Amino acid sequence: MSLDWTNAQAPTAEARIDRAGGRVSVDDKAMINCRADVNQLLPLKYKWAWEKYLAGCNNHWMPTEVSMQADIALWKSKDGLTKDERHTIKRNLGFFAASESLVANNIVLAIYRHLTNPECRQYLLRQAFEEAVHTHTFQYIVESLGLDEGELFNMYREVPSITDKAAWALDFTQHLDDPDFTTGTPEADRAFVRDLIAFYVIFEGMWFYTGFAQILSLGRRNKMVGIAEQYQYILRDESIHLNFGIDVINQIKAENPHVWIPEFQEEVRSMIRRAAELETAYGRDTMPRGFLGLNAALCEQYMHFIANRRCAQLGLAPVFPETENPFPWMSEAMDLKKEKNFFETRVIEYQNGGALSWD
Repeated sequence: MSLDWTNAQAPTAEARIDRAGGRVSVDDKAMINCRADVNQLLPLKYKWAWEKYLAGCNNHWMPTEVSMQADIALWKSKDGLTKDERHTIKRNLGFFAASESLVANNIVLAIYRHLTNPECRQYLLRQAFEEAVHTHTFQYIVESLGLDEGELFNMYREVPSITDKAAWALDFTQHLDDPDFTTGTPEADRAFVRDLIAFYVIFEGMWFYTGFAQILSLGRRNKMVGIAEQYQYILRDESIHLNFGIDVINQIKAENPHVWIPEFQEEVRSMIRRAAELETAYGRDTMPRGFLGLNAALCEQYMHFIANRRCAQLGLAPVFPETENPFPWMSEAMDLKKEKNFFETRVIEYQNGGALSWD
């Protein structure tokens, strides 16, 4: 309307403000392929996007406000952790260290360009910051524990089970490097939705959850409580990321019926099934023998439960036989309600070695 460009592409030097353009109405707004001025936030059309932006702001936290003293002592102790627990922690950190950057790059370089709704973009800006905080978290953990940063931050290149997941994800970001990619045709719109599913539903909504379960399981046993606290805050962030992505995908489906054809639905189900298989392989690699309360078989069962749940959220048939959630306590972790002011409470909580209860 006011500005003469579409698909959220950067305006050319010839772009001019349309002085005669009418004011944007709610009906002018759309998720993709919208010609309405993306600079006009109000009136809001998708209030759920704005509410998630506000929720993200209310959940603000920084990793450096979480004490790592108990974790450092435990990590340096010869008998504090088993060899298997150490292996799991290092593999876990290695996966997350690069993964948050992959997600952030996709948000900034792809999703933001083609999502043509200003309130959704407002949330994406908040999410991009949160991804930076998450990357900061892993730097803070690696530095605090004195780990080999080259080893941890290069596992996505050097550990096959991690590389396989990263390579799979990169297949769905090819248009990051294609400045000519635009939505606006059925094929291109499906490519964009495919990208959204790969990152929101699978990367953040499936693959992160094995890692969360591993660290939070240790936290429940009063081990690595500082890392566990940070992971619980990351999990709270990621729960909103996932729900935002699901809402975006379902809204695009509703506004663009040509996207959600039966063939594409089956393709998505295949994506989710393959992602679960890759995550199962990762679980076996990170926990070859498992440890108290957690093993690769339970993580595979959990991934089947999560995969079916994601299918249901997208309106798809399940990809695995019905299974129970082997980690019901994960739902409690996702529903963390405790709000805290780190600057007011950190002295007492640091003395306690951690602020969250793992009962």
